[in-house]
Amino acid sequence: MTDTTTSTATNQGGPLSGVRIIDLTTVLMGPFATQILGDYGADVIKVEPPGGDGVRGVGPRRNAGMAAIFMHANRSKRSVVLDLKQSAGIAALMRLVADADVLIYNVRPQAMARLGLSYEAVRAVNPRIVYVGCVGYGQSGPYAAKPAYDDLIQGAAGIPALSVQAGSDVPRYAPSPLADRIVGLAAVNAVTSALFWRERSGEGQAVEVPMFETMAQFTLSDHMCGRSYEPAVGPSGYARILNPNRRPYATSDGYLCVLLYNDKQWQTFFRLIGKPEVFESDPRFSSIDKRTEHIHALYALLAEIMTTRTTAEWSELLDAADIPVMPMHDMDSLMEDPHLQAVGFLQEVEHPTEGRVRQIGIPSTWSKTQPRVSRPAPRAGEHGREVLAEAGFTHAEIDALLGSGVTSIPSGAVG
Repeated sequence: MTDTTTSTATNQGGPLSGVRIIDLTTVLMGPFATQILGDYGADVIKVEPPGGDGVRGVGPRRNAGMAAIFMHANRSKRSVVLDLKQSAGIAALMRLVADADVLIYNVRPQAMARLGLSYEAVRAVNPRIVYVGCVGYGQSGPYAAKPAYDDLIQGAAGIPALSVQAGSDVPRYAPSPLADRIVGLAAVNAVTSALFWRERSGEGQAVEVPMFETMAQFTLSDHMCGRSYEPAVGPSGYARILNPNRRPYATSDGYLCVLLYNDKQWQTFFRLIGKPEVFESDPRFSSIDKRTEHIHALYALLAEIMTTRTTAEWSELLDAADIPVMPMHDMDSLMEDPHLQAVGFLQEVEHPTEGRVRQIGIPSTWSKTQPRVSRPAPRAGEHGREVLAEAGFTHAEIDALLGSGVTSIPSGAVG
């Protein structure tokens, strides 16, 4: 992997170099999207309310307002504080919007309209704007005005119910904010695709990225199964994915992740353990159709076999046979994974206010326009003077905004 702290690409910036994004998002979904866009070279201006993004105070931190979760989702951005409940704050934002390419938000559209920031209002200032709303629910349906958070969307999209079908004793949310992350990625796709369209047509547009519909697509694509047809040819639910034995397999001294899928892999596995007849003669397991039909029995058999050797013995044996196998990491061992270390995925860097920190790398590698982390996560309002001056505000006008509380700048900030 190319080092993300210094670009070695032939171009000076990433693929979105020259794109300016006004970021009105908070918490995780929107900030995750704009962090990626910032790593890709966009100039992301994070507009924060007085007091900053609420997630600044969530979880471990060395200094107030700089929690680890916030830092990971808000690098490669500049921060300006604007009180959008004051008319002067809205006016200042509109001056920023006038020269921007994208405005992205993740509050309810009704709140944007009340602030005077509807698409129509923003388009009047900048007709070429790409206006992207990361919303809870599509605005043409009955849920349009409902609040949305990751847990709610996971539940509505069926993930806890699927956990029960897969063997959990009670419905459980995935232990990661999957909806926020997945919809954040969908928002990145929306921004880049709308920008591509604008390059061809010259036209901006409004784009709605709803959490519920995005996650419904995510789960139903796998689990509609027989109900994909009308009339249905079978039940909903992908049997292999919902198999209670689809989990890391217990070995004689730990756990291991193994996935046998095609005929060659199963045939090789049973030959390795000295039982070739299971694949060759047992009609339940000799083809993918039959294995799918009897997947519960097959995975139960595999679980029993895996207990007969140690994790290290299985890893060596299966790797040598090119059978898919990986360790079962926890978060601490994941950070020590030899592959991630070899590609430089985690780097230790000096943050100007937070000291030595671990920085997560950029997963993709580009031959021409390698993305890079352009700047560390900012303090709230750190770049206020710099950003406002670029929008044409005079020194006196900025001082007036500071005096009225429309904006604020942390002590020691030079921007």
